[in-house]
Amino acid sequence: MLLWTYVVLLCTVLAVVVGQACEYEVYKCGARASGDIQIGMLSSCFAKVENLYSREAPDIYNCSDFNHASFVRMLAFIYTVETINNSSLLPGVRLGYHICDTCCHASKALQSTEQLLALNNSDPGQCDLNPNPKVKAIIGARYSEVSISVARFLSLYMVPQISSSSSAEALSDRLRYPSFLRTIPSDLHQTKAWAKIMSYFKWDWIGVIYGDDDYGKNAFQSFLDEAEKKNVCTAFTETLPYYLDFKNIDRLIQNVVQTIQDSKAKVILVILREEVVYKLFSEVIKQNISRTWIASDAWSMSYNISRMNGINSIGDVFGFSFITGPNPGFKEYLQRLTITPGTENKFIEEYLKFGNDKDYLLKIVDISQTYAERLAVLSIAYSLKKILKCNQTSCPGDKDFPPYQLLNELKRVNFTLNNHMFYYNTSGNFVNGYDLVNWAQNRSTEQREFVVVGEYKLEQEIIEIYQYFQWYTSNDNMIPISICSEACPPGKAKKLLKTSCCHECIDCLEGTYSNETNLPNCLPCQNGTWSLKGWRNCTAKKEVYWTWNGTRAIVFLVFDMAGFLFLFINLIIYLVFRESPVIKQAGGYIYLLIMVGLALSYSSVIIFFGKPNDHMCRARQVLYGLGFTLTVSCILVKALRTFIAFLPRYQQHNIKKYYKPTIIICCGIFFQVLICTFWLVFDSPTVETQTFNDSMEIIVQCIEGSGLGFGFMLGYIALLALICFLLAFKGRKVPMRFNETGHIILSMLIYLFVWVCFTPIYVAKIVERYSIQASAILVSSYGIIFCHFAPKWYMALCKKKDEVTPEAYIARACISRPSNASILTTSSGIESLSSEHGLHFSASQTDMSFKDTGIDCICIVEANKSSKTHPIVRKRFHRRSI
Repeated sequence: MLLWTYVVLLCTVLAVVVGQACEYEVYKCGARASGDIQIGMLSSCFAKVENLYSREAPDIYNCSDFNHASFVRMLAFIYTVETINNSSLLPGVRLGYHICDTCCHASKALQSTEQLLALNNSDPGQCDLNPNPKVKAIIGARYSEVSISVARFLSLYMVPQISSSSSAEALSDRLRYPSFLRTIPSDLHQTKAWAKIMSYFKWDWIGVIYGDDDYGKNAFQSFLDEAEKKNVCTAFTETLPYYLDFKNIDRLIQNVVQTIQDSKAKVILVILREEVVYKLFSEVIKQNISRTWIASDAWSMSYNISRMNGINSIGDVFGFSFITGPNPGFKEYLQRLTITPGTENKFIEEYLKFGNDKDYLLKIVDISQTYAERLAVLSIAYSLKKILKCNQTSCPGDKDFPPYQLLNELKRVNFTLNNHMFYYNTSGNFVNGYDLVNWAQNRSTEQREFVVVGEYKLEQEIIEIYQYFQWYTSNDNMIPISICSEACPPGKAKKLLKTSCCHECIDCLEGTYSNETNLPNCLPCQNGTWSLKGWRNCTAKKEVYWTWNGTRAIVFLVFDMAGFLFLFINLIIYLVFRESPVIKQAGGYIYLLIMVGLALSYSSVIIFFGKPNDHMCRARQVLYGLGFTLTVSCILVKALRTFIAFLPRYQQHNIKKYYKPTIIICCGIFFQVLICTFWLVFDSPTVETQTFNDSMEIIVQCIEGSGLGFGFMLGYIALLALICFLLAFKGRKVPMRFNETGHIILSMLIYLFVWVCFTPIYVAKIVERYSIQASAILVSSYGIIFCHFAPKWYMALCKKKDEVTPEAYIARACISRPSNASILTTSSGIESLSSEHGLHFSASQTDMSFKDTGIDCICIVEANKSSKTHPIVRKRFHRRSI
């Protein structure tokens, strides 16, 4: 019982409150015309409600900012209704209308909608709506934010609502908005068109500015989904309020403009109502910012914006507008605009207060945009024709039908206009596509002109750019570049960053390549080919070795051939002067053996050139090893000869018996032969190929096995050279004109220095070690030539004849020493000379007296040559002390 009391009391209170609300005079609408069937319209001739923050009663809405574009859309509705009334489409039936303004505000629109549905209530205190109102359909609203609110309300009574501009995809939901229809496509198609045009012009880095209403939010989210499919990314997203009277709208716009200026995105998508865009562009012009702007259908054909002062400075503007068509006679209707007799129209009265001339509206509004209003009214008229069972003379059907009956007929309507078929699809939308509009600059008027440069076909989901515009953009380069990262050229690949459209360009690694721009990954080389870092293609690697026509080969061959030339010159001199003491003192047949050894060494350098094989690798090292061993063995004999020849007599006897030149040379060669044999058998040199990831070369070269055999070979030659050096160093104080020890010392020092430098380079396996080895061979060989042969050339070719006679050489054999030195006889030295030069010397004991003023040296020599005995030569030499 208590519960029932509360329910009754609550209902009483609600009845009183609602009843009072229904009596407010503010529900009267701004334009009306009587008729048999009433059509309502929710216009938006006023752009904003000024008192949103100070409004204190439900009936107070102070509307302002007269909007001419919305005004012309309302006039198109009125003109189409009057045109139908004056035609035979609905004979005997007159259409009437009631127009209320929404002031672009959802709450005000609901208030106006309630008034439209309550027009036929006789009791002003009764708020129960008539289920069969006089208003059978409502056209509007213009903006999706308002239409969504109204569609919720009208769906209660299934009153058909037809919008000519509300494109939010949410309104396609048949469960939430079953009575909503529209003569345009939904934003689902427009967002696809946005993504496709950006993909077409290769814009992948764009900014987005959208409104905080349902239209802006839904369009933005739908665009993000489509943009992701087309690899289009957002550099920034900014939101602006839908209501113009929002407190901080100017400050928010300034912040958005600053974001635009700071971003490197060159393309900005703007999903805002016309009036907000006007405010935005005012600040953009002030900041002198130029970008490419993509316009939503809400402002893509705005005359008000296209004629702003300084509009040409903002950059290019592209937008999609609904496909338009003609409205015959509407232009003339606007030129003679008056209130039709028998009707009321507060909106026309408000407009005429300004005293505008007859062409004013045509100058500031694109009247082709009113085509959708015409289609909306015609779709209602063709549906009424079915409901009223109209023929050519009358419409006998019942005119007092419920609105849902008209809604059901509208869903089935199908009519043709201007060779195009129009109908509502299952989602309640017309499927008539979009025009792609470019705002062309007019330099003379500093205004923009709307030029259709393409179209978006909904069914095929493709954009068609007209040919003339393709040519224009390609020749004038007017289309900007708006990308997060520069394109990666061939040879590089994209390394994606956190945002999929942003990337770094990295060089393709070795063994991979890219031959196109912006490849996501480098491609691997195929069929044994290779590439270096950052290459655009793969090629076969090139084998690298010492070719005969290479610069290095030419240089080495020049020096090598020069060495052979010196040996040939030396051979000629040897043959010409072979009987002279110069050649005999140089060693006779040993002189020839040295030349043979050097020839083998020079030959080994030649084998360094050409593509190596196992036999070449073995031959070049063995040739040098045996050749230079022969050379050093011969020099060892010469060093030992000089060392023995000038020893004191008591030492000569013990050492002389070991002086066997032929045996020494053969033994020297024999041990090297053993080393090379073991080397070739157990650790033979072979060919090796080396490849490196960072090189396009296949290095073909010889390797000496483990290196032990090669080390023993060089070490053995170094041992012989060291012995030569020590013997020559010991005998360095003999008379200079006879002495060869200096030449031996210098040549062996050159050899040891060169090969000591080579050893760490070889051990470190430096790539150029074989170039250095060949150089070492040449330098060592040249050291022998210039230290041992060149002095003989000088003696043979440049000295006077009497300076190279046997007597002169005998005289040079007389040795003098300082007083504090040990006595050195000359007998052994002379005998040594006799054995190697074909001369036999027998010397008596030599008297040597050392005085402060001079040294006397007496040599008594008996010289025999061949089997002939020369007369005894006695000479007395006097030499002053140094």
